[in-house]
Amino acid sequence: MWIYIYIIVYIYIYIILYLVFVYLGFVVGCKITMDILNGILEVVQTQPLIMSAVLGGLPLLLFLFFKIKRGLSSQLPSVPVVPGLPVIGNLLQLKEKKPYKTFIEFAEKYGPIYSIKTGSSTVIVLNSAQLAKEAMVTRYSSISTRQLSNALKILTFDKCMVAMSDYNEFHRKVKKHILGNVLGANAQKRHRVHREAMMENISNELNESVKASTDLPINFRKIFASELFGLSLKEVLGTNIESIYVKELGSTLLNEEIYRILVLDLMEGALEVDWRDFFPYLKWVPNTNFEAKIQKLCERRQAVMNALIDEQKKRIASGKELNSYVDHLLSEAKELTEEQLSMLIWEAIIETSDTTLVTTEWAMYELSKDKTRQERLYNDIKNVCGDEKFSEDYISKIPYLGAIFHETLRKHSPAPIVPLRSAQEDTEIGGYHIPAGSQIAINIYGCNRDKKEWENPEQWLPERFLDEKYDPMDLYKTMAFGAGKRVCAGSLQAMLIASTAIGRMVQEFEWKLIERGDEESVDTVGLTTHKLNPLLVTINPRKL
Repeated sequence: MWIYIYIIVYIYIYIILYLVFVYLGFVVGCKITMDILNGILEVVQTQPLIMSAVLGGLPLLLFLFFKIKRGLSSQLPSVPVVPGLPVIGNLLQLKEKKPYKTFIEFAEKYGPIYSIKTGSSTVIVLNSAQLAKEAMVTRYSSISTRQLSNALKILTFDKCMVAMSDYNEFHRKVKKHILGNVLGANAQKRHRVHREAMMENISNELNESVKASTDLPINFRKIFASELFGLSLKEVLGTNIESIYVKELGSTLLNEEIYRILVLDLMEGALEVDWRDFFPYLKWVPNTNFEAKIQKLCERRQAVMNALIDEQKKRIASGKELNSYVDHLLSEAKELTEEQLSMLIWEAIIETSDTTLVTTEWAMYELSKDKTRQERLYNDIKNVCGDEKFSEDYISKIPYLGAIFHETLRKHSPAPIVPLRSAQEDTEIGGYHIPAGSQIAINIYGCNRDKKEWENPEQWLPERFLDEKYDPMDLYKTMAFGAGKRVCAGSLQAMLIASTAIGRMVQEFEWKLIERGDEESVDTVGLTTHKLNPLLVTINPRKL
């Protein structure tokens, strides 16, 4: 009889202690819990006489534990929770590849801060500029670690990029390199000649297109993307690359093929979903299709990058030096591994080639369908520039151009969601308790369409940025470039390229949109908010 009671009681204690272990291990995150509980069970097993003491004291200990745990977080309210399903949480509600829009819908019901469950992970979503700045600035030290998807971990060689790395010594070191040679104010002055050549090339191509046929629509994206990619190669490698032989691929690649491998394919690959992202305790289960696709993208990118870098090493060895990022890194960053060097050079190429394209294309779309605002900008440029070609020197003298740039960033945020961050410790955002281990998603798209902050946020109204409360030289009027220590390093370059391109193109041509009915759609095959289809326009040269 007593032996049965002993067995039942033992099982009871084991279950209770196991549940405590689960709570401690998965909620509190205590790493030594298993050793402690195993020790307790061993004592209980070898000393049956203390059963009664354990049975009597265990409820009290559990009560005190939960009381203390509650006391630590009860001083602040918990973040509102979006109801979801068992196990999968809110994944079904996020099945579309535009979660930033779903986040806005949640915000309208649950407020600007709430939590969702993506499988086993808790994600705190922020949808207002005030909350975003608090997370990026005030609470930054508590949530500065990047939480990347498996696709991004592989594609970034485990965070070997300025934009994707954690805020640590590596980040500070490589950010100094890219600011000093590519993106900083002094670097922009050195590379201005490349940007001016780019604007001339675009102007010439547009004029040639008009001469070839005045009836056929012009694909703006094709022209601008090609020139922007060429600019990135000049800044990074010192010269544009028309073709290169890639040994690992056994073929000679043309410029368009290089662009596809280094930019387009990888922007698509970054959105590949690995179900193990949502259930990390099952990471030991293989996902063959996902792994094969991402690995192929990485191998092709690395093959092309090896070929490009080898060519530049040969050029440098021959004694010919250029004002380029690769020259700088090979000379000044000898502590970098070959893999890190390759990743940093690739980062400068892909980031220059993509987000500025998104902003400029959307701005020209808005102006092409709005003749009144297009003519207002043209008249402002004419009054300031006279017979001179528009250049970077005139940007600060035309407030309306700056307003167009910022309003386009607000409505068409190129990067709609900041890569997830992880809370390393209990912290506070917006007056709510944020438990350690939570993931933080900052919905830039939602911040820039917050109805409490912006009147008629769905409308494109550049005039809103002519208000006296906005500094005309302030690059951070919206949340598009982020804030704090991780503010976008490329913000100055993006402003210079986009603003100069918009000003120059409106000065030289009248733009008219080719109506197709799907212009408001955004692409879902990359990380950034490309138009679903390239901008198609007809243009007429103006008399300067």
